[in-house]
Amino acid sequence: MGFFGSKKNNEASNNNLEKELSQILVKEIMAKELIIAPQSTTIYQISKMMEQGIGSVFVKKDTETMGIITDRDFAIKVAANKYPLDMTVEKVASFPLETISPNKSILEAAKQMAAKKIRKLAVSENNKIIGIITTSDIVRQLAKFQK
Repeated sequence: MGFFGSKKNNEASNNNLEKELSQILVKEIMAKELIIAPQSTTIYQISKMMEQGIGSVFVKKDTETMGIITDRDFAIKVAANKYPLDMTVEKVASFPLETISPNKSILEAAKQMAAKKIRKLAVSENNKIIGIITTSDIVRQLAKFQK
């Protein structure tokens, strides 16, 4: 028997975990408080928000279009390209948003994040952003199964 038990037990455990994760809906664990900034906000202003522990900010481009800028965007886009801090956030934010329905399972959210190689999904209902779900939210749910 290996460190994690037999292969058969692992497969059964994975199937149980997959079943559990497919029963938890995005709306049950998503964050509902959203930080939204206009597209004219500067990178410096966004960095000050993130300094306070905010990991992502939604960016409003017009009445309907939303994008997102994340702490990872700062490392990859801003720092690597040495963008000036007075540059507007619309030049760095990701448009369009990757979204998921609040009624989808967190397993589906995890699969979508993995496929798109992203860590955050906007939660959209009736073409309106109502929340955000992150890989951290999903990991916290996984941790509950280990107790």
